Amino acid sequence: MTLLLAVVLSFFSIHSAAQKLIPMPFFQSSWVQEYKPFRIAGNLYYVGSYDLGVYLITTTQGHILINTGVPGSDTMIRRHVEELGFKFSDIRILLTNQAHFDHVGAFAAVKKMTGAQVMIQEMDATVVADGGNSDFFMGGHGMIFQPVKADRLLHDQDTVRLGDMQIVVLHHPGHTKGSCSFLFDVKDENRTYRILIANLPTLLGDPESPGMPAYPQIEKDYAYTLDAMKKLPFDLWFSAHASQFDLDKKHKQGDGYNPEAFSDRMGYDKALGDCYQAYLKWSNKKRSS
Repeated sequence: MTLLLAVVLSFFSIHSAAQKLIPMPFFQSSWVQEYKPFRIAGNLYYVGSYDLGVYLITTTQGHILINTGVPGSDTMIRRHVEELGFKFSDIRILLTNQAHFDHVGAFAAVKKMTGAQVMIQEMDATVVADGGNSDFFMGGHGMIFQPVKADRLLHDQDTVRLGDMQIVVLHHPGHTKGSCSFLFDVKDENRTYRILIANLPTLLGDPESPGMPAYPQIEKDYAYTLDAMKKLPFDLWFSAHASQFDLDKKHKQGDGYNPEAFSDRMGYDKALGDCYQAYLKWSNKKRSS
């Protein structure tokens, strides 16, 4: 049995064994495909899968984890954290770019194992608390992931602090009501890097999709987010999905430490431009329907 097949079967086994959870609305094997963890820049590390971006920020006072992948991903993330030489139990704060099952699916498990404080943008807190059932696009059929209550509600321009880290929360709604990006600095032996972990405003469904009436300001939110994100200053950028920032092109598994590989303003601008073109088509379709 290949490693990938074993991982996939393990994830489905964990997911189906969880009580009261409905099947994941969709699934991609790259979401659980193994990817060797590595040091990105300074005290920022990649501990996710081939396509789901999970980020570890270490401090002397404990660690911050951004995103957790699909349900069952906690096993993989824990292994990756420990491979890098850190204690999984030292995770103190859980953050996420968005409250979809492929990014918060293992929140409850990680919180149970570590006691970490769950910090969620206020507009996504209800979705996380009911396991995705109230999500405007994928909800309404039951829990998709194990629910977890937020310990702190986050707002635009809030700062999350731990040790010497200060992470600025940027509310970028559209993909979910509480989608957000994170800006912070990390240092290595040579310089300081301004890091952006972005939640790209990709579109979900058509204007006529059944859940759209539950999010009446979605068009306005997308327009705001697209405008706000194009103005952001940073040195290196990443996102909730590794494919969005071409992880596998910039860092081959086994490559050495090379933060500059992720210095890609042109790639960021193109990704945002693609989102904008999709938004225009979506908006025009809405107006003509």
